[in-house]
Amino acid sequence: MVKRTGHWPIAPVLLLAALPAAQAHVVRVVIERTETVGSYVKQTGHFFGELDPKLPLNAIINDIALAPRNSRGRVEYSATFTLMYPSDPAKISGVLMYEVPNRGTSPLNGRIPEDGLNAGHAMLSSGWQGDIAPQGNLETLAVPVAKNADGSSITGPVMASLMNLPAGSTTASLMNGYAALRYQRPATLDTAKAGLTRQWSDDGEAIPIAAKDWAFADCSKTPFPGEPDATKICVRGGFQADQMYRVAYTAKDPLVLGIGVAATRDIISYFRYAAKDDSGTANPLAGKIRYSVGFGTSQSGNFIKTLLNLGFNQDEEKRIVWDGVNPNIAARQTPMNFRFAIPGGAANFYEPGSEGVLWWGDYKDTERGRQAAGLLDRCTATKTCPKIIETFGATEFWGLRMSPGLVGTRAEADIPLPANVRRYYFPGVTHGGGRGGFQVVARDAGGRGCALPDNPNSTAEAMRALRRALIDWVVKNAAPPESKYPTIARGELVEPVHGAMGFPAIPGMPLPDNLINTFFDYDLGPGFLYNDLSGAISIQPPVVKRTVPMVVPKTDADGNEIGGIPSVLHQAPLGTYLGWNVTASGYLKGRGCGFSGGMIPFARTKAEREALGDPRLSLEERYGTHENYVAKVKAAAQSLVQQRFLLQDDADRLVKEAEASGVLK
Repeated sequence: MVKRTGHWPIAPVLLLAALPAAQAHVVRVVIERTETVGSYVKQTGHFFGELDPKLPLNAIINDIALAPRNSRGRVEYSATFTLMYPSDPAKISGVLMYEVPNRGTSPLNGRIPEDGLNAGHAMLSSGWQGDIAPQGNLETLAVPVAKNADGSSITGPVMASLMNLPAGSTTASLMNGYAALRYQRPATLDTAKAGLTRQWSDDGEAIPIAAKDWAFADCSKTPFPGEPDATKICVRGGFQADQMYRVAYTAKDPLVLGIGVAATRDIISYFRYAAKDDSGTANPLAGKIRYSVGFGTSQSGNFIKTLLNLGFNQDEEKRIVWDGVNPNIAARQTPMNFRFAIPGGAANFYEPGSEGVLWWGDYKDTERGRQAAGLLDRCTATKTCPKIIETFGATEFWGLRMSPGLVGTRAEADIPLPANVRRYYFPGVTHGGGRGGFQVVARDAGGRGCALPDNPNSTAEAMRALRRALIDWVVKNAAPPESKYPTIARGELVEPVHGAMGFPAIPGMPLPDNLINTFFDYDLGPGFLYNDLSGAISIQPPVVKRTVPMVVPKTDADGNEIGGIPSVLHQAPLGTYLGWNVTASGYLKGRGCGFSGGMIPFARTKAEREALGDPRLSLEERYGTHENYVAKVKAAAQSLVQQRFLLQDDADRLVKEAEASGVLK
């Protein structure tokens, strides 16, 4: 039976010993709720699976050989799923769209993807992240704990960074934030066998805190050393708000989190190929699915890359799983297939994720001493590679270290794309795109925790067009538009400093220099398998061996990026749209503001511009009248429609929004 550590309950996993082996290795599917959503049936429930750890396809899952097995020598797991399909079976298109959940949140449990409802596609989502506690509508996965052969606990080093703690607070949780230590409990609460440091900056001196001056405990109600608590730490005298604290200790009982890629493979394969599960429950999509397409954004897009890299686009019957995929705003791999992994990490200092292969075609990473490899090596060998549309924007360069995926770790030349990959770049957008619209923004309208206003530049319209293009590429073999992204060969990628970029000096406004999220080459110990982002970390915190060079897109005289697919707003700008922003306060004040892009609005009139000393033309000087601005928007929209980067309905809506806006009225 599958067991989990932690303080939350899980759905019971069935004992499977009496059941015959399942072809798709999803042994049982339990539909717990059925409802009608418009013209669709929506079903939610759990599925139960088992894996042969000796099968080469599964053996790459880290620590699966150390997981408990049932009487047939299989490793068991269970996960939640959400399935939607047209109520009228005759209207099912034959396409199964898989939406990868992001930290447990699935698009199918909120806004329903429009293309799915419009085209009759079936839609599926399921749990893959095994360290998330079941709650609400989250998609979750229950996986076993790895143990030594004698049943004793496996141990290893882990680390957590804590910042922006309230001044004078005495207790901090290790379980808050994307990079939370959700299951990595200390092997001992003895702080003499752990370490805590504090520092004023990531590159500043780490000052040790004596073992007697901190504790694994909760001091919120009891004075230091407080009540023992493996999920929290206390510091004598309280925390300082302007410092970052880093705790490292030996954890026990790692979860076999790599099972998440196998569980995803197997549930897609089940609904695509199987007639029924091993208990005789019928597959509601049996015989109706001919194609499968996967979509993932940010962490979920990283997951798609990891699944492909580890060879899980081939099921255990050697059939293809996804015919097409769209990893969106995904600059890394998901750190999930190594011991004590933290899948929710977000590219912060010391967090793994960029250590694996980052490029589609083969590239020899001599900068970091790696063998030649590409994300598609395993699926190429088995002839199970999907068609791929990769999409990303400016913040992925600045905050998520996208550069090596395009130009490698030497940043000297472009890495060619394989024939089955299209790449589209959205210039001047924040992570995931902005809210859209044509609002005139005040220069001092700070964003959420950032010094500059939020970047409104939208990607939603282009993403709708490209989602449709990917499905047409898979189903009709209709080639999408040629790739559009900046390259070194065309002089569009340069060093991340304003002089090389051509970024203008705007009085009172920040420059991009020193704001990029530095790419470090880490030594994580001899047991870490870098290209596969697998194995075990033995050095915490890791040793920084070198800094990897990176490039970013050039800009025009306004500071707006060139290259890629500029949105309508980017072509009819109301300011400079940035992939970076500046933290307004707290520990990171003055440095890059997470994964948020900012905006520097244009002055409204020539007189205002001259008073500010702004070198960029004002709205008045650029467009003259409201009608001229709308004409600019209309021309940009029609150009994108002709290039197949914008649907006509979206183009018409954008023109109406521009007409209704207050620009130069």
